[in-house]
Amino acid sequence: MTEKIIFRKEALEDYLSSLLGARVEVTSLREFKRDETGGKLKGFGYGKPVLIEFTHEGKKGRVVLHTMSPDPFGHERLPDRASSLLLDHATFNTLPRHVRSLDVGAFANDGSFVSLGDVGEFFLLTDYAPGRLYARDLERLLETGELAEGDEERALALAEYLADIHAVKKSAPELYRRRIRDLVGHGEGIMGLTDSYPPDFELVSKGFLEEVEKECISWRWRIKDKVHRLSQVHGDFHPFNVLFGEGTDFILLDRSRGEWGEPADDLSAMSINYIFFSLQRYDALAGPFQRLFNIFWERYLELTGDREVLMVVQPFYAWRALVVASPIWYPNLAPEVRLKLFKFIENILATEMFEPPKVNEYLS
Repeated sequence: MTEKIIFRKEALEDYLSSLLGARVEVTSLREFKRDETGGKLKGFGYGKPVLIEFTHEGKKGRVVLHTMSPDPFGHERLPDRASSLLLDHATFNTLPRHVRSLDVGAFANDGSFVSLGDVGEFFLLTDYAPGRLYARDLERLLETGELAEGDEERALALAEYLADIHAVKKSAPELYRRRIRDLVGHGEGIMGLTDSYPPDFELVSKGFLEEVEKECISWRWRIKDKVHRLSQVHGDFHPFNVLFGEGTDFILLDRSRGEWGEPADDLSAMSINYIFFSLQRYDALAGPFQRLFNIFWERYLELTGDREVLMVVQPFYAWRALVVASPIWYPNLAPEVRLKLFKFIENILATEMFEPPKVNEYLS
């Protein structure tokens, strides 16, 4: 059923009065159909244009209020629809003979109108979060090669947290397909990463990156209909977005790309870092990093019983490996580490069932 837009006549008049700089009286409000006249004030469905007729300084005026409905074409989430409408407002008036955009705004929860037409860049204001980045723990292990008290408990706590949030499911096939599509084609996804590699980067060829894209497109078709897997996710669950306090108490930063997605996203984002840091010390997954990698995966699988994730994590690992191997994100990384990561990408995409104990085979 189409969700209704409910607003008060008084709120609409106040908004238009503020926009036009003089008092406005709304005389008619109806779904916009050019061959229809008259109408009553009521709630309208999202996505249907509304014709507003009014008087202003003794003159009659007409405007059309446009909204968007969720759809599976990149508008599943509220921010998607906001982005589209903001773009409309920014571009309508720059094209000759185009209908003018007067404003862009939002509906407040109380039914009033919020104008956004005169804004510049947006911002986000958050609480201050105390704590120490989990990445600092991994940097310490890179230097010492020895597990400290609490290291294993923290890896287990992270796995347990993911098992908890991934237990929350949602039935929305279009959102799952969107997430898998974005994994491959979005600017923050695989194709965005491959495009970011310098064209003259001597350690990896354009041909290799092209093959990675092709393989990941094949993986998209293999997994995009596993819509039953849609789960609550963080979306960027890596050691630079986890702040630990005392013991295993932690808080997260920078949730990304929406509430719902594939659990393999979070699992790969964290666990690729055990591989990444280990390669810098051991040229393999070894020592304390191997221990943390293994118990992280073992605990998650024990709690969830989700063996299917081992058949969908491959393109997510390819994406995360492209990130940590990137000369843009990590310009000072040793060539040997990058080459191991590229080999990991090649081998993981050729693997039907990911087996955590075989990571060193994928690296070789």
